[in-house]
Amino acid sequence: MTNTSSPIAFLFPGQGSQAVGMGKELASNYAVARRTFEEADEALGYKLSEVCFEGPEEKLKLTEITQPAILTASIAAWRVLQEKGLRADFVAGHSLGEYSAHVAAGTLSFADAVRTVRNRGKYMQEAVPVGMGAMAAILGMPLEKVSEIAKEAAQGEVCQVGNINSPEQIVISGHAGAVNRAVALAVERGAKKAVLLPVSAPFHCALMQPAQDRLAEDLRALSFQNPSSLSPVVCNVDAVVVDSAEASRDALIRQVTGTVKWEPSVRLLIDKGASLFIEVGPGKVLWGLMRQIDRSKTCLNVGDEASLQKTLAQVAALAA
Repeated sequence: MTNTSSPIAFLFPGQGSQAVGMGKELASNYAVARRTFEEADEALGYKLSEVCFEGPEEKLKLTEITQPAILTASIAAWRVLQEKGLRADFVAGHSLGEYSAHVAAGTLSFADAVRTVRNRGKYMQEAVPVGMGAMAAILGMPLEKVSEIAKEAAQGEVCQVGNINSPEQIVISGHAGAVNRAVALAVERGAKKAVLLPVSAPFHCALMQPAQDRLAEDLRALSFQNPSSLSPVVCNVDAVVVDSAEASRDALIRQVTGTVKWEPSVRLLIDKGASLFIEVGPGKVLWGLMRQIDRSKTCLNVGDEASLQKTLAQVAALAA
């Protein structure tokens, strides 16, 4: 398949996109996807594929299972796209999804990545006792106002911006009390909506420092390559292109406590000429955020057979 003349960006989803059954259809239909799940099972020493395909949901929702599960389903979909001749000019991933982006760019081996994100999930889960932290989405309020509210609500506790997802959606993270105070303030000051998120820990804030320290040791022990110049990686902790092994490793370490700058990352891709975005992996979270960031860009997704065929047809039409 020939690529379109305009640059294509592959976007890889993060935590929250998991669903029982993800990857099952692609694994049934394509040997390369099936082998991806077998590779993950082997690397982890248990049947991750069974949890992805059959559940139960409670098990799939455990952070240390969710993270390798989403990575594996995403790489299975990406490998099918590769086989179909569809290549990306840029890759980026939302938080956890950045590991998928680095596997796609050749920075990390898939087996290393899948083991690392299992530990990442475990460390993040263990960093803060259950119930002590919280995250909330603030909708329809500008970043500056959300940042001010987070500072004001902290009162000596941690409360900070965890995700800049789109102009419509900012996520805050920190101590439960502080996040609850921020939610009340946001509603009072005109946010369209402020809702607590059903997460097991307060990701992307200073409370994750113990997890970051543990993960840093693991990442420093791994072999990293320079990301392929054919599909550069945009890292979401800085919203810049990372082009060396060291910069990639450093960004993945800082990402644990750092803010996910998703909207700035997507705007960078747009500035670099990307006009076709394909969400590769389960769910349509990034597709939804893309519509809030820039509706003029084409955004497609590939998570199962129907979405794969639809995307291939649309890309072929654009290339014609």
